[in-house]
Amino acid sequence: MSNLTKQLKQEIDSMSYEQLLSKWRFSPVGSPIFQGESGTYFSQKMTKLREQGADHVGISKRLGWK
Repeated sequence: MSNLTKQLKQEIDSMSYEQLLSKWRFSPVGSPIFQGESGTYFSQKMTKLREQGADHVGISKRLGWK
């Protein structure tokens, strides 16, 4: 389980929706940032930005798949 350190929280908070989605989509399976408290916070931050009007579909299309 990954703890949400002050530094990691600041890193997540500084990311745009596009940066968060890119990390979500392209990070290796099991990446520590998505585990435990940090994973919960990461997900909540993405949801909040999406609810605030982030262009999820447009950003998703721009990022594509690898």
